[in-house]
Amino acid sequence: MFKITEGDFRNQEYGSENYLTNWPMLYILENGKQVYIGESNHVKTRMMEHHSSLDKRIFDKVHFIYSSKFNQSVTFDYESKLIQYIAADELFEVRNKNAGIADKEYYGKKDYDEKFHILWRRLQEEKLVKNSLEEIENSDLFKYSPYKELNNDQRIAVEEILQAMKENRKQSVVVNGMPGSGKTIVAIFLMKYLKDSEEFKDKSIGMVVPQTSLRRTLKKIFRSIYGLRPSDVLKPSDVTKKKYDILLVDEAHRLHQYKNISYRGAYKQACERIGLTIENDELDWILHQCECPVLFYDKLQVVGPSGIDVIRFEKKMAIDRRSRLTRYYTLLSQMRVRGGNDYISYIEGLLSGRIAGRKSFTDYEFFMVEDFEIFNQLLLVKESKFSLSRMVAGYAWDWCSKKDKTQYDIEIEGIKKQWNHCTESWVDSEEAINEVGCIHSVQGYDLNYCFVIIGREIGYDLEKGCFIVRPECYFDRYGKNTATNEELLDYIKHIYYVLMTRGIRGTYLYICDEGLKEYMRRYIDVWEADYHE
Repeated sequence: MFKITEGDFRNQEYGSENYLTNWPMLYILENGKQVYIGESNHVKTRMMEHHSSLDKRIFDKVHFIYSSKFNQSVTFDYESKLIQYIAADELFEVRNKNAGIADKEYYGKKDYDEKFHILWRRLQEEKLVKNSLEEIENSDLFKYSPYKELNNDQRIAVEEILQAMKENRKQSVVVNGMPGSGKTIVAIFLMKYLKDSEEFKDKSIGMVVPQTSLRRTLKKIFRSIYGLRPSDVLKPSDVTKKKYDILLVDEAHRLHQYKNISYRGAYKQACERIGLTIENDELDWILHQCECPVLFYDKLQVVGPSGIDVIRFEKKMAIDRRSRLTRYYTLLSQMRVRGGNDYISYIEGLLSGRIAGRKSFTDYEFFMVEDFEIFNQLLLVKESKFSLSRMVAGYAWDWCSKKDKTQYDIEIEGIKKQWNHCTESWVDSEEAINEVGCIHSVQGYDLNYCFVIIGREIGYDLEKGCFIVRPECYFDRYGKNTATNEELLDYIKHIYYVLMTRGIRGTYLYICDEGLKEYMRRYIDVWEADYHE
């Protein structure tokens, strides 16, 4: 179905086939280390144009991809796909910019999506790619790629934000979005676009990532992307060292106040550097140091007293509006979980107690498991078949193994587990499959399956029909110091909201509190052997 031929780009020798002059085709310029991927209806003419361009003179050969089934809609789509997958394959450094990459529908797209697997295998045979599509799709570099195809609301937000930046450099932007709506993807896409753009080449631009584990992952990814650098990824205190024109702030709800934190001395020094006090928070640092902050925010992902809750956030933005325009955007489409927006809303309803009735999801596995041994076995089955399956929990157990690696932290029905041995890159570590991850090790990450233990720090009073909190069973001291019981219950619900929205293919629950288990049974199917694959 696909014919791949090689041409001599340096000497402009491409062959005499008719389709080279008048047929929609794909091409890959290559020099052994770098590639440029494109499409054209007239590839010979396009090669002449590239050959006269200085930045393309680094290439010496070209690979043409022909199919009698191609039309321009297909080649546009395949060009975007090849850029995404080849960049994440890491055999070559991709030299493309990311302008114009978007997910577009066309007649027959579903069939062509399936045929793309055939093309990829042909590219493997030609040694132009190395990894399988499945391996690439499980990689961080693919999930956080600046070459991701944007859905419609992401594309509109990006286009309007960029146009607004060109018209007025002094403004604030707030992008709201539920878990899995692609906030981080939009931030990375904007970062790549801005760094590639001639119009913004003299601007000081950074991407602030409050969460340590995700920050390390993105630094590694930026090292692999042409035009981006690890130093572009900042921790919040970095912004107090210089002024910025544009700051993209991922997970802005994870910025901190001077409250319930372990780095009080460094926090105070950062405030003093820019003339602020400890009454100010890290959001203030960004608003103070930047002409155009772009803040990605979700009010339901504030998981402790030190975070920027929605009341505080809105108050800060109201003050900011006195000195500059503020634009608001909302990402509405669910990009992570196959259960879609309905599943996210269902989880929100379950945890708020405001749920209309039982619901099932045809393309998403959502079960409660009442036997922990089976729960653990199911995790191993999913990991074996799909990989990236992890067990996580709320802070209902002390972290004894932090000081003594021989100790176990969690014991349920005779099965013993340790907490995550690290927070940075825990999801991808070899040890992760045998450990239990906390919120800080998985927030911002995608998993294929997420196995969530809901501990006894939260329960349900069946007589009163309400959730209850047990502070004595909650072991994150920074998460509960200064919090009232009502606030702590909200933080715990937010933690489980995040944990229960990590799984792309499915979420499995094990619940410790009997009352909460009974409440959840009303709305969640209990896993039985008949469901086993």
